[in-house]
Amino acid sequence: MNRTRTAATFAPPVMEARRWLEDVVFPEDQPLINVSQAAPVDPPPLALRQAMAEFAVNEDRAHLYGPVLGNPELRAELAEQIGHHYGAMITTEQVAITSGCNQAFAATISAITDEGDEIILPTPWYFNHKMWLDMAGVQAVDLQTGDDLLPDVDAARALITDKTRAIVLVTPNNPGGVEYPFALVRAFYELARENGLRLLVDETYRDFDSRSDPPHDLFGQPDWENTLVHLYSFSKAYRLTGHRVGAIATGADLLSDVEKFLDTVAICPSQIGQFSALWGMQNLSQWVAGERAEILDRRAAIEDLLPPLADKGWRLLGLGAYFAYFEHPFDIPSDELARRLVSEAGILLLPGTMFMPEGAPSGKRQVRIAFANLDRAGIKQLFERLQTLSF
Repeated sequence: MNRTRTAATFAPPVMEARRWLEDVVFPEDQPLINVSQAAPVDPPPLALRQAMAEFAVNEDRAHLYGPVLGNPELRAELAEQIGHHYGAMITTEQVAITSGCNQAFAATISAITDEGDEIILPTPWYFNHKMWLDMAGVQAVDLQTGDDLLPDVDAARALITDKTRAIVLVTPNNPGGVEYPFALVRAFYELARENGLRLLVDETYRDFDSRSDPPHDLFGQPDWENTLVHLYSFSKAYRLTGHRVGAIATGADLLSDVEKFLDTVAICPSQIGQFSALWGMQNLSQWVAGERAEILDRRAAIEDLLPPLADKGWRLLGLGAYFAYFEHPFDIPSDELARRLVSEAGILLLPGTMFMPEGAPSGKRQVRIAFANLDRAGIKQLFERLQTLSF
């Protein structure tokens, strides 16, 4: 029997982790702390939900097909806001709306690669990126990072072959949380440009970057659209995870190929989702600022509460956006640890093995904690449970 495209990759990690909860009963004094998934669990703010309801009831177009690359008004608004955020000029034709940021990545890879091509991914990587490359028949070339979880430009240069088509960066990083320095992102851009490659910069978590200044200047570079592919998601900032709205900013020529993929997969993004993203951008800037401040406070709580956990041998490798990435102190692999934490500590987190090539030794020592849905009290409780562990 022939091997299928889907058989070429692993099971979805978040779904796999959820299966660990089957038949587990959590005592009242130790309810489950779920830090496995980087998604808001609360709905959008009431004002946005009311606007969405009115749109769904009163506008026939809420239920119809729209343009494959997204509604012009949303594309224009996003182009303007990208330009404002990064201090550059972006046109509507350089922006496309997708059904989530994962689709933005998949569409871009389909538009720039052929089977057998190579894409450079820093490790630990975002597992859905690796899964799509597997299913597309594209080789993921792992660019190992050090203890700071930052990729090295010279190491990336050594991995480039005649089959390399792009380098992928995620900043703030998933799973590591680290915010890539301004100069590092620019250096990767120059490396890609000099070698005729695309640089995919996934900034799904850019709204929760701790820096107030632009995190890079790539949109200001001459002919940036020939190198840069910027990926974005509305899911986190406006809590629109279930409505699947993402975006791509790049050259119009590449978007014309992206359009072929989008038309055959989803035809167009959700009308209600697009309306919600546009309404959010136009009306919720102060609310998003508050959400960012809360996430930054939870990040600060990780640092404040870290010393007792560090005394037990836990080592914080990366922190930012929704994530804290740790090296654990136990003499068991992280995938075994993660499973045991469910029943023995009431904690669901993801092991580093889910973000690394199979057999990578560093992944067996690492875990990801997605802390965005825990307040300070919840983070304190999580750390207290981790401190009591012995394996």
